[in-house]
Amino acid sequence: MAAQQMLLEYLATTKIGEKGQLTIPKQFRDGQGLGAGAPFVVLRLGDGLILLPEQQRFNLLCKKISASLTKGGVSPEALLATLPKTRQLIYERRYGAGAATAKGPQVRSRGNRNK
Repeated sequence: MAAQQMLLEYLATTKIGEKGQLTIPKQFRDGQGLGAGAPFVVLRLGDGLILLPEQQRFNLLCKKISASLTKGGVSPEALLATLPKTRQLIYERRYGAGAATAKGPQVRSRGNRNK
């Protein structure tokens, strides 16, 4: 993701198309690495709208989660240590407790379906 630009910057003037679509200026799309189909969050602020690329919202969420875990004293290592058991619990919930072997869930590639 590109470095944060100034807080407020005029980029372009655009019009609403026949289907209610807006064109995001190329300068912004290129700077943010956004292509066709990139998801945006639309927020209402009084009579105006704020458009945020979904990736920015995801990054903000990650920062909030990280800050909360750090504040709670949870280290990255401690969090990662919970993953194997969590995977197993989710697998058992989805496929039943007896579905997994002693080695854990078996995963086959698409090419091995008939084996």
